[in-house]
Amino acid sequence: MTSGPRAAFRRWRANRPFWGGLLLALGGAEILLTEKASLKVVMHIGMQGVAGYLLPTVMVLCGLLILFNPTQRLFYSLIGILTSLGTWLTSNLGGFLIGLLLGAVGSCLAFGWLPDQEPRRGVLRRRRDRASTAGPAVS
Repeated sequence: MTSGPRAAFRRWRANRPFWGGLLLALGGAEILLTEKASLKVVMHIGMQGVAGYLLPTVMVLCGLLILFNPTQRLFYSLIGILTSLGTWLTSNLGGFLIGLLLGAVGSCLAFGWLPDQEPRRGVLRRRRDRASTAGPAVS
């Protein structure tokens, strides 16, 4: 086995819902970037449009917390999906729908992640394994 930084990162990534947390954080970052767009599409809610900046910031924080504290992933993913859906009203229609979809998919991936589960084997591989253990058919 190799013990380089790449192997260490793979071990770290395998013990957490990596893609869910990453997509949720990227969705929040994308929405924050669309807030700086020069288009006048932003619906401001609250004083100075605070909710337009608060919800994507919460999305980024939930994504990072999923990555670094995976034991609380259910709570963070629920908060992440609620804030993702809330950005539809507060932040350029959810970052022109891209950030909203990234956040929703990331939250769902984090919610559905199960630790200590054996990797699933494909249907074709199971058939091939069954055929090889059964032996050749005699006609």
